[in-house]
Amino acid sequence: MQIVNISEAKAQLSALVAKVSRGQEVLIGKAGTPVARLVPYERSREERRPGALRGKIHMAEDFDELPADIAEAFGARD
Repeated sequence: MQIVNISEAKAQLSALVAKVSRGQEVLIGKAGTPVARLVPYERSREERRPGALRGKIHMAEDFDELPADIAEAFGARD
């Protein structure tokens, strides 16, 4: 595993990302102490289920209505 300091990481970000995309991990350090780790991104293995929250979310009937005091503050009063 490669350890680079922050200024090195800024200068070589593209090269570090290329290493990570090939499966390697890179540690980023500050004053010799690791503070961050670059790792390959892994997509979720679960498939998305549209409608999974159906019936669990409630919106008030007046959700789209602008309160009078706010309308007045924005000069949008009728």
